[in-house]
Amino acid sequence: MSDVHRASVDDAAVLARLLWDFNTEFETDVDEVDVLEVRFARILALPAIVAVLAEDDGRAVGFALVSLRPAIWFDGPVSQLEELYVVPALRDRGIGTQVLELSRALVRDLGSPEMHINVDEVDADTRRFYERHGFVNVEEGADYRMLCYVGPTSSAG
Repeated sequence: MSDVHRASVDDAAVLARLLWDFNTEFETDVDEVDVLEVRFARILALPAIVAVLAEDDGRAVGFALVSLRPAIWFDGPVSQLEELYVVPALRDRGIGTQVLELSRALVRDLGSPEMHINVDEVDADTRRFYERHGFVNVEEGADYRMLCYVGPTSSAG
C-alpha cells in the first residue's frame, strides 16, 4: 500500500514532474516542468486548492489536484477533480483509488458535497474507474448525458 497524503507547497516540484509525465504520456501539449512548478507553488498556497500525493518507497507514483469553487445550489463549495494520475507501471494496484478516496475526504471536510470531473468519451478505462467509484454522467431521473464544453473567454469572431 502506498503512502497517500495531502500535498503542500513543498511538493510543487514533484507534482510538476508528475503532471508533465501525465501529459507527455498522452501526447498532450504541456509547459516545461519548471513553469509547472512555479504554478503549483502558487496555487497550492490557495485555500481553494487541494492536492494529494502518492508515494511508494519514497518515490512519487501518483497525484490528484482538486479545486473548490462557490456553488449557488448548495451551501458548500463544489469540487472539481482537475487531474488524477498514477504512473503506468503501478496502475491497477489501487493507488488511484487511494488518491481519489483521500481527495474526496479532504474536500468533504472542507464542506464540498459534490465533485465534478471531466473525462474524454473515448477514454473507456478512465470512465470505468470513475463509474466504479460512483461518478455518473446521467443524473438520476434524467434520460440524457451531461456534457462539458470548453471555450475561450473572449467571444468568437
